[in-house]
Amino acid sequence: MNKNRIEWIDLVRAIAILTVLYIHSVDGIYIILSDATIQLTFLSRIFQYFSLFFGRIGVPFFLMITGYLLLDRTYTNEKVKKFWSKNCKTLIAVTLFWIVIYAISIMVIEGNNSQVNPVEAGNLFFSHMWYMPMIIGMYLSLPFVSEAIKRFDDKIILQATLIFSVLAFIVPFISLLCDMQGFGVINIQYSLGFSGGIYGVYIILGYLVKKEMFRSISSKIWSVIAIVSLLVCVFFQYYAFIKGYNFFLWYDFPFILTGSFALFELVSRMDKVMFYNQVKVLSKYSFAVFLIHNLFRLPLLPLMVLLPFSEPVQALILWVLLIILSYIAAAIIYRIPKIGKFVLYMR
Repeated sequence: MNKNRIEWIDLVRAIAILTVLYIHSVDGIYIILSDATIQLTFLSRIFQYFSLFFGRIGVPFFLMITGYLLLDRTYTNEKVKKFWSKNCKTLIAVTLFWIVIYAISIMVIEGNNSQVNPVEAGNLFFSHMWYMPMIIGMYLSLPFVSEAIKRFDDKIILQATLIFSVLAFIVPFISLLCDMQGFGVINIQYSLGFSGGIYGVYIILGYLVKKEMFRSISSKIWSVIAIVSLLVCVFFQYYAFIKGYNFFLWYDFPFILTGSFALFELVSRMDKVMFYNQVKVLSKYSFAVFLIHNLFRLPLLPLMVLLPFSEPVQALILWVLLIILSYIAAAIIYRIPKIGKFVLYMR
């Protein structure tokens, strides 16, 4: 391993940003086509459902990395202040900066093209920015959680995580199934506010991976869990479609949890990462690319849907272009003296 770097963590971070760009490419193509009269073929729709699973593992990967790297630290009063200043305060400033950039971009595109719907453009531009206040909130609470869990045995933490997972993932899933079958939504009043909700569960799971709480389970079993999770997600989306039920695959779906975690656990067992120098570059600029990439998505989308190819091919072309353009832009901005690293939130 390289000094001060964990190879498999860099690999997970690289996969995470590539899957985020991938889902935004696929979503962009299919969102535009949903407004048209185009009827998707069976294979095109199945491609979309498979893509949604792979695209949804990116955010859980980022959160589990956070838990793995940050939750077992010791936080004194001074270290908490330093952590907040280094992470939360800076991240808030970076978020506000990029919100302004995106708002200006929307006005420019709208002014140059009267056919652009500003509401739809705004939704596409800001579709990834929900992550920012969420991770800022996690960072604010993280030092307290870190100090609290040190007082308990890892097995107790695991038991609590399983209980929170049932409440945050399984109970809503049961309610969803009941609603799909016409029984109505099951409303159970409980609050998981102090746990961080579904995102807190992902962070704690990353911490438990570091504590090697799941090493006794073989890689074959985790591989089966990942494959089954993928198939269930695809089947469930198709089932909702044929029933005419409006279902949106999100991070609270239990099989996104099991699938992303199984893959994270599997990658954590890697001793050596192939092509690590390239992986390290992808990892280094991952958050910068996350901030930048939507600047390219909206201008490219109208061009992609005009290509004489099927929807999956259009999405894949857009994905490759987003990767290339976003990384080039990140590398250029990074080299701007004094402000480059700040606006990209890079260390």
